[in-house]
Amino acid sequence: MIFRVIIFLLAFVIATPTVSAASTNVKTLKEQKSQADRQVANTNKKLKAAQREAKKSLSALNEISAEIKTQNRVINKLNNEISRLRREENALTREIELAEKEIKAKKEDYAKSMQSLYRKNSGQDIFIFLFSANSFKQAMRRARYLKEFSAWRKTQALEITEHQQQLEKKREELRALRDEKNKIVSQRTNEANKLKTQEQKQKQIVNKAKKNEKALRKELEKQKKQAAELNRKIEQLIAEEARRSSSSSSSSSSTSGAYSGYKMTKDEQKLAANFEQNKGKLPMPLSGKYKIVGHYGTQQHSELKYVQVNNSGIVIKTTPGTSARSVFDGEVTRIFVMPGYNSCVIVRHGNYLTIYSNLKEVYVKTGDKVKTRQAIGKIYSDPEDDNATLLHFQIWKETNKLNPETWLGD
Repeated sequence: MIFRVIIFLLAFVIATPTVSAASTNVKTLKEQKSQADRQVANTNKKLKAAQREAKKSLSALNEISAEIKTQNRVINKLNNEISRLRREENALTREIELAEKEIKAKKEDYAKSMQSLYRKNSGQDIFIFLFSANSFKQAMRRARYLKEFSAWRKTQALEITEHQQQLEKKREELRALRDEKNKIVSQRTNEANKLKTQEQKQKQIVNKAKKNEKALRKELEKQKKQAAELNRKIEQLIAEEARRSSSSSSSSSSTSGAYSGYKMTKDEQKLAANFEQNKGKLPMPLSGKYKIVGHYGTQQHSELKYVQVNNSGIVIKTTPGTSARSVFDGEVTRIFVMPGYNSCVIVRHGNYLTIYSNLKEVYVKTGDKVKTRQAIGKIYSDPEDDNATLLHFQIWKETNKLNPETWLGD
């Protein structure tokens, strides 16, 4: 019995450190796991911050690039205007020089004629000149001569006066022209200074973006993927509408999976024709201030070689709270939600379609008839991008994407 107790005690003594060691290991593992969790959370936080920063950088880069393009266009217009004014100034200067020569020549001719007259008469009085004639006929001829000379003298004097007045008018025009040119030159200098400031901002953004290149690439890939998904969705919906219209018109091709074109009614054909006639005159798809920060097609950034965007439409930046509006009469055929673009609305104008994406609220419903400039939804403001308010706008004809800038007016 005593032997068993001794064995039990020994076993307890030996086992006690093992249990203690195991407890210590579990505690250490828990601490390590907590530390790892904190590191993961911290890394995720940094990644999200980097992605937000990348998104802001892209948005800022698009905006500043759009501003620089606008500024360059303004400067080019001002340069053209200055060149035009210089040409007019040179032409007017030549006209003034020619007019001055003509006036000088007329004055010289007038002076010579007067001197010749008085030389012939040796300073005699006109009455003596008349009464010293040898005959009555000669006296009449002299009288007629004096009368004609007097009329000519008046005419010449009037012509010289008129020429001087015209000359002074041209000089006034020249002064006004030079003032206008100087104002435009001053305006161009201001615009050039603004451009330099914007280019410096662009360089700062580019340098900052290059430091965050990995996150920037990831954000670009995400945006490209979302844009491709939006295009696929639009194409799918267009094809569905075409098949439905073909089915309603009892077209045999409606059973095939291939796109066979949207079958328009007479009213829709008229609407499409009106839409087409208004190319270049359609109103902007929003009210208030705006700036086009994304143009149609593929753009390669001059500084960031890896930044390439392919837009199926245009991206318009505006102020928070702005509503999107229909650019023409039509019918709302689809309302859907897409990742990265929030709510999207398709308005059909015959075989033309306009797409309004990135809406926070939608004011219309499928089947609604809308009028030109009618509000169709409130544009989303992104809190992670300094409340950037961007409308993505597209125009399609059937399944062909069109450049909206060639359709919109001022």
